[in-house]
Amino acid sequence: MRIVDLTQRLSIMTPPWPSYEPLSVKFFKRLMPNGASGQIITTSNHVGTHMDGQIHFCTHGKTIGQQDINDFVGPGVVVDISDMVEDYDIYTSELLMSKADIRKGDILIINTGYHKYAWDQPEADEIRYMVKHPGPTKEFASWCKEMQFKWIGVDCGSADHPMNTILRKWSEDLYGLATKCSQHMQKKYGKTLEEIFPQDDYQLMHFDLFPEGIIHAECLGGDIDQLSNQRTYIGAFPWRAIELESCICRIVAFPDIKE
Repeated sequence: MRIVDLTQRLSIMTPPWPSYEPLSVKFFKRLMPNGASGQIITTSNHVGTHMDGQIHFCTHGKTIGQQDINDFVGPGVVVDISDMVEDYDIYTSELLMSKADIRKGDILIINTGYHKYAWDQPEADEIRYMVKHPGPTKEFASWCKEMQFKWIGVDCGSADHPMNTILRKWSEDLYGLATKCSQHMQKKYGKTLEEIFPQDDYQLMHFDLFPEGIIHAECLGGDIDQLSNQRTYIGAFPWRAIELESCICRIVAFPDIKE
């Protein structure tokens, strides 16, 4: 059976989501004296390909380890919109539905094309990967609830538009990127950044969807381009860790499995 890996490689060089602790790896023993090597790792849960759990944003939600394994595995679709979006763009339900066969209850994977800016790629660009990738508005989040997706995955820094997170303030303070984003949106959509993302909609893919049980995985990559606009069977495999609010995980597709 063919298995397609949708997971980004993990390294001490993998950038965590801004302000989170990166991965650290060290040996606490090598082969001598008993012939075994062992390591200790320290990391936040938001480095590389990872699944955001409900309690990451919803206090009464489930931890990663409290979710049944069946919550992470099932039929779905990888929707490739990489030829339709650019820096700071908005993607909509209509755009995704125009590209692939999306069904109620699916696992929805969105290929924005921004995995090509991941840390280990020839076009690596950490700012672009984390701060300039496309994202959705309230319309999209409402559609996700209507479609009752099992979970959602994206190949960039966040399932939310970066300018609908704290990065809006941080990137403006450092690089003036919120101003540049607003100028782009005014030109392309006829609205300012503040009009597209009012305060009430802040980080809506987390705040609006997690209480509904629709969580998401971020920073996918690997061979995601092999499955552009294809239906497939998908599985995410985080640790069965009872206390974790989120978890680094392996995400794969099984295209030979028929629904």
